[in-house]
Amino acid sequence: MSTKKEEEVELSDDQEVRSKKDSPMAALLNETPSSPEVGDLVEGPVVDIDRGRIYIDLHPFGTGIIYGREYLSARDILKNVNPGDTVAAKVSSAENPDGYIEVSLREARQALVWGEAEDALKNKTPLQLTVKDANKGGLIVEWQGIQGFLPASQLSVDNYPRVPDGDKDKIFAELKQLVDKELTLHVITADAKEQKLIFTEKGINAEAKAEMVDKYRVGDAHDGDVTGATDFGVFVKLEDGLEGLVHISEMDWALVEDPKNRYKVGEKVRVQVIEVKDGKVSLSIKALIQDPWTTASSNYKKGDKVKAVIIKYNKHGALASIEEGVAGLVHVSEFGGADQLRAALSLGSLYPFTITLFDPKDHKMTLSFKDAPVAEAAPAAE
Repeated sequence: MSTKKEEEVELSDDQEVRSKKDSPMAALLNETPSSPEVGDLVEGPVVDIDRGRIYIDLHPFGTGIIYGREYLSARDILKNVNPGDTVAAKVSSAENPDGYIEVSLREARQALVWGEAEDALKNKTPLQLTVKDANKGGLIVEWQGIQGFLPASQLSVDNYPRVPDGDKDKIFAELKQLVDKELTLHVITADAKEQKLIFTEKGINAEAKAEMVDKYRVGDAHDGDVTGATDFGVFVKLEDGLEGLVHISEMDWALVEDPKNRYKVGEKVRVQVIEVKDGKVSLSIKALIQDPWTTASSNYKKGDKVKAVIIKYNKHGALASIEEGVAGLVHVSEFGGADQLRAALSLGSLYPFTITLFDPKDHKMTLSFKDAPVAEAAPAAE
C-alpha cells in the first residue's frame, strides 16, 4: 500500500514527462522530417556546378552532390541544368567522407518514369511510340529512356504477322518490317523492380472485343472487305476492330495456288461464318458457292473414261481436273517415279484417264493413266 508521499512523487514524475512532451523543443523535433535514407527521392535547387560536380541544397539535411560515375551517366540531362534550377535525385549514399549526401539523377529519373508508367497503366493512357528493333518474340520500343517490349501476340490485327504454321523465321521477317514505324500503344505491365515494361497495341477493352465476336453465329453470311492476303489465305474485315480469316482451303472449290493473286486488299467479298472460337472468327467463301461435286455425282462414276487437265504436282503424283472444282489424284506409282510422271504428264495439258475411285460425298477421286485409251496430249481449253 503506497503512502500519500509516494503518490505525490509519482504524480510529479508524470507531470514532468508531460511537460517535456509539450515543450517547444519536443514540438520542433516532432515537426522535423527524418533524414533521407538510401533510395529516397529528394529535391532541391542547384547551388553550384564545378568540374564535373553538381551541388544541390537539401535543406535542412545538408548538401547533395552528383559526381563521378553518376555525373557521367547523367551528362545528357545535366547539360541543360544551371544554378538555381530545382532537380529531383535519388539518394545513393546518406553521407560520404566529405559530409555530402550522394545522389543519382539518373536513378531518380528512372524512378519518376516508372511512376509515370504506372500512372499510364492505371489511367489506360495511349502512347505514340516508335519501334526501335525486333526479335522473334516481338518488338522493342523505348519510352522516356526505358526499354519496353511489345509481344507479337499483342499486335493489332493490322500489324500481326500473318504467317502459316507459326514459322518463327517468317514471323521475325514480318516483325522487322515494323521497325521505325510509329504505333499507338498501352502499358499492360509496369514493374520497376523487375525492370519490365510491356505494351499492347490491341487496345484495352477486351470485354468489348469479346462482345463483338459473340455476335457472330456459325452459318451466318456477311459482307466484308479484304484487309490482307497471305500464302495461306485472306483476312476479311467484318466491322471496325474485327476481322476473320478465310483459309486457302475455304476460298474456292477449285484449287487456289496463290490467294494474293485471287483477291486484292480493299476488295469486297461475301463470306460465311464457319467457326467462332477463342475470340477468333473463321470464314469461308466457297461455302456460299454451289459444291461442284454435287452436280458431278450424277455425271460420273467409277470406271468412266474421262479427259482431265493436269493442274498440280504433289508428292503423291499429280492432280487432274475433270471439270472446275472436281479433281482427282493420278498416283506416281503408275510411272515408277516423280520424274517419269512429270515427263509423261505436263501441267496444263489434257489427257485421257479412267476413274478408279469416285466418292463425291468426301470429295475424293483417283484416276488411272495406264488404263486409259492411248491418245495424244492436248492443251487445256481456255
